Amino acid sequence: MWTKNLLLVACLFVSSSYGQSKVPVNIYYESLCPDSAKFINEQLYPVAKQFRSNLDLKFIPYGKSTYRTQGSEVQFDCHHGPNECYGNKVHACALYHIQGNSYQPNNTKEALVLEYVNCLMERAQFKDGVFPGKACADAFEIHNYETIETCANSTEGSSLLRNYGDETEKLLKGGLKNVPTIAFKQTFDSDNQNLAIQNFRAALCKNLNPSPVECRNIPGSAPVPMVSSIGLVGLVMTVIVTRLF
Repeated sequence: MWTKNLLLVACLFVSSSYGQSKVPVNIYYESLCPDSAKFINEQLYPVAKQFRSNLDLKFIPYGKSTYRTQGSEVQFDCHHGPNECYGNKVHACALYHIQGNSYQPNNTKEALVLEYVNCLMERAQFKDGVFPGKACADAFEIHNYETIETCANSTEGSSLLRNYGDETEKLLKGGLKNVPTIAFKQTFDSDNQNLAIQNFRAALCKNLNPSPVECRNIPGSAPVPMVSSIGLVGLVMTVIVTRLF
């Protein structure tokens, strides 16, 4: 009996030592903002792909926009003009309506949202006069783009975007100072912000505790557990053999 208990304790210890840490990260951005596109395409996207199990990622497509109500209607003023207001609504509607594919485990809602947002930001400078919502949906087999488009052109899209505006206001009273803004654990911190813009991987690793092995050799990251599961199991087996013989 004692050997079983010892093995159980060893397994629990290994599991806790190598358990995946996860941190919530909110990305406040604008659909036509060049700085937002640069950050999402060059920093966020590759890191999010590598650290998928360590990120609880939330996109908030509003930025420095403002809104006012006129009766039942909501009027938006966006940082980069009316086209951006439409783009922000497409993002908001996509975040709400995109569905994962139960027949393809890799195509979870979170994975499809990341691919779609990255694609929109990469293509959405309206160079050809057409917002790339459908093109990006087709590229990643998001089959309900008509629902997303209908949402963006209706009061539903306005309502979703307004909610993102209220959420943005809660982060920083008076609005954002910088776009994009990155908040770890729903809290704005200027040091985290500056680091994330320059090196999102380093900022993420700084906020993960314990840090996964991918964070090794990054200054300021939390320590990676040094216990070797193989070594620990070997030690346990040695103890068992010694007790038996």
